[in-house]
Amino acid sequence: MDTGHRSSLRSRCARAVHAHSPALVGLSRSIHAEPELAFAEHESVRKITEVLAGEGFEVRRPVAGLDTAFTASFGHGELVVGLCAEYDALPEVGHACGHNVIAAAAVGAAIGLRDVADELGITILVIGTPAEEVGGGKVLMLERGVFDPVALAMMVHPGPEETVTRPSRAIADLEVRYTGRESHASSAPERGINAADALTVAQVAIGLARQHLEPGQQVHGIVTHGGAAPNIVPARTSAVFNLRAPEVESLARLSGRIEDCLRAGAVATGAGYETSEISPVYAELRPDGWLAEAYRAAAVELGRAPLSPAEERSRVSGSTDMGNVTHVVPGIHPTLALDCGDAVNHQPEFAAACVSPSADRAVVDGAVAMAWTAVAAATDSEQRTRLLADVAGRAAASRKVAATGGAA
Repeated sequence: MDTGHRSSLRSRCARAVHAHSPALVGLSRSIHAEPELAFAEHESVRKITEVLAGEGFEVRRPVAGLDTAFTASFGHGELVVGLCAEYDALPEVGHACGHNVIAAAAVGAAIGLRDVADELGITILVIGTPAEEVGGGKVLMLERGVFDPVALAMMVHPGPEETVTRPSRAIADLEVRYTGRESHASSAPERGINAADALTVAQVAIGLARQHLEPGQQVHGIVTHGGAAPNIVPARTSAVFNLRAPEVESLARLSGRIEDCLRAGAVATGAGYETSEISPVYAELRPDGWLAEAYRAAAVELGRAPLSPAEERSRVSGSTDMGNVTHVVPGIHPTLALDCGDAVNHQPEFAAACVSPSADRAVVDGAVAMAWTAVAAATDSEQRTRLLADVAGRAAASRKVAATGGAA
């Protein structure tokens, strides 16, 4: 495709996003005003899908067996552009991770691409992914085939800094439950088995282990139940720990070490214990290099200033289930800088920044940058071929697994 035609397509995308900017900003602010937790984002989904349906998108909900997951599609081109929307909030601090901005930007990118979809030979697929903060909505949707036809997947995330390929950590969410025996804490403590002591021993063991962890490994957690009353020997306690590491292989080693610390609490006190994962494991991000550079060029053209790749590598972020998607589908997960002062994600001050003028601009800029990235990929014959070949390769691998009864 010649440069002039590509430029025209980009201009039409930008004009469409800007024409819809009041509705997009309104959507972002409305989601922010009614924060909903993982797998319970019913109002947020309603608001998002009503906008998309009103713009001519074919909405399917629920999908993948998840009540608050959805897809919204437009077009019939062979290149499927996946735009991931998140919309769950955090307990107590609401939208302190800015998922309202993520959702509105995904809708904006879809609207920007809608009128040029036929010329680009694309299908636009907005993928509504619940439960990013805990629960792993994208992991479940990936396993259940929602991403199978997707040739490239994109989303943008607000933060204190502008980045394109900033690393994330792999994470496992681990719950531990100790079971002891009640007794009177004063008159018959010897008859009790103290589950709170078991948890304390485990916490001390984890604290001592921290100085010997591998670079980039982290453990942090909270006690979710510590006992019923001080005069009763606690018979049941529980805690949740986040285990993070630079990649899933390191995470597996860390998990084994922390499991030993949790076991130590049971051994020391005689309590029973059990552990369980409360979310699927989130893998580290593996952004697609070509898509990342196309997005970076778009962001710079829009007047944004991403950190250099070298600077990005020194600023590891948290964790995201988008990492699992990028292990399978070529994808990107850039961040959009907000005017948030010294605040960072998961603070109340950052929640306030997510409905500021800079957040409103991030919705529009993020939408345009993703739309321009899709145009770049769809009109570059070499990249288009690569992306379509990747989809075909995944489909062939799935058929092979199915034919051999699940044996890879």
